[in-house]
Amino acid sequence: MKSYLAAAIQMTSVPELEKNLAQAEELIDLAVRQGAELVGLPENFPYMGEEKDKLAQAEAIAHKTEAFLKTMAQRYQITILGGGFPIPVEGTGKVYNTALLIDPNGQELSRYRKVHLFDVNVPDGNTYRESTTVMAGTELPSVYADELLGNIGLSVCYDVRFPELYRYMSSKGVDVIFVPAAFTAFTGKDHWQVLLQARAIENTSYIIAPAQTGINYNRRQTHGHAMIIDPWGVILADAGEKPGVAIAEINPSRLEQVRRQMPSLQHRIF
Repeated sequence: MKSYLAAAIQMTSVPELEKNLAQAEELIDLAVRQGAELVGLPENFPYMGEEKDKLAQAEAIAHKTEAFLKTMAQRYQITILGGGFPIPVEGTGKVYNTALLIDPNGQELSRYRKVHLFDVNVPDGNTYRESTTVMAGTELPSVYADELLGNIGLSVCYDVRFPELYRYMSSKGVDVIFVPAAFTAFTGKDHWQVLLQARAIENTSYIIAPAQTGINYNRRQTHGHAMIIDPWGVILADAGEKPGVAIAEINPSRLEQVRRQMPSLQHRIF
């Protein structure tokens, strides 16, 4: 593993596929011009709208998004994460909320289907029932061992509230964990940062958290604050509340230092 720059992209995705992909490309270009070699896009980056509308277009979203990710990876010679987009599940009328990691040759490295679905009545009056259109994944995320970028683990949004998922990745030697999200504005103000810091600290790993921000459609407002956090819990970069990019160094020496100073993973009983 070497030192390198990573980018957590922040978008305001809307119910228009082509418009979102164009926005994503602009921000990928911005990240690469600043030196990023590992780039993450947020959950729902290619399409964010009513669940029924997303379901109706799922086939096209899945096809165009996968092609887009491979094109971006090859064009910019980066490893890129598509942080969550719908892929139809044959015969069910539902989709998997899928995160896809692609290498600079356009080859798939890792695929994760979100296992924790957001079925919540938020106190701001909004109700979310992700399970009405999304099928939960049934497999824990694999950790991809990259010789240059480190051991990379995947998760998606609501997963961040379930520490056992991250402890599993930790047991597989994870160094860098993606948490792409479309966190609600109401919950995000209280929980987003502290949950990300907790996952970084307890697993002594870097966290890369791309995010949605602003008004996406109707009353749906997302929190923003795409972040990169180091294994001590220090926030290295925060994209704020507008579309943009959070960029920071992923440094193996820092990983080793923190794990040496706080060897909690070696002291686990359970």
